Amino acid sequence: MNQKEHIYFMPGMAASPAIFENIQLDPSQFKCHYLTWTLPQKGTDIVAYAHALSKQIQHPNPVLIGVSFGGILVQEMAKIIPVKKTIIVSSVKCNTELPKRMLFARYTKAHKLLPTGLINNVELLAKYAFGETVTKRLELYEKYLAIRDKAYIDWAIDNIVNWEQKDPQPNIIHIHGEKDAVFPLTNIKECIQVKNGTHTMIIHRAKWFNEHLPGLILD
Repeated sequence: MNQKEHIYFMPGMAASPAIFENIQLDPSQFKCHYLTWTLPQKGTDIVAYAHALSKQIQHPNPVLIGVSFGGILVQEMAKIIPVKKTIIVSSVKCNTELPKRMLFARYTKAHKLLPTGLINNVELLAKYAFGETVTKRLELYEKYLAIRDKAYIDWAIDNIVNWEQKDPQPNIIHIHGEKDAVFPLTNIKECIQVKNGTHTMIIHRAKWFNEHLPGLILD
């Protein structure tokens, strides 16, 4: 009997594993596990956070799949533990793929001025987390938001803007939507493009992932 591949999914900033609810992989081949965000202790950077989260990985050589900020986190985890594959979705492989407004924020600290104190405003938080104005689907997005904590949002934005990865790690599989408004495709190099995919395509284009993930994992 073939051993199952263990897949660990990490959601994007402030999001819960519910964003993966429509991702269905053959249970005879794959065992899915879901990581969640916890509030970081003061002074914890993304590297220390990745070390702590890596302790939750219970299987050797797993496949890590991370969305958006979760994609940055799984890349940091892959520096700590041996993994079979790292797959990132709607994310970036290095800081040169960040949009100009984020690079600008890195040097001006403009991101410190964002009104993150309003994170109890679900619509605003959804815009930060998912990159879309979601008035029409607010109840849907509310379901996917796990953390509504100003300190966490400030921490996440700061760690995205100041990520120190200068060059992509080898063998990263990068899946990116053509219409991603958070990390525009124009800044992204060497990725699998999803036609009409947006930053939230893990939710809205689950069929694409169900068709393509098995081959990407097993290849």
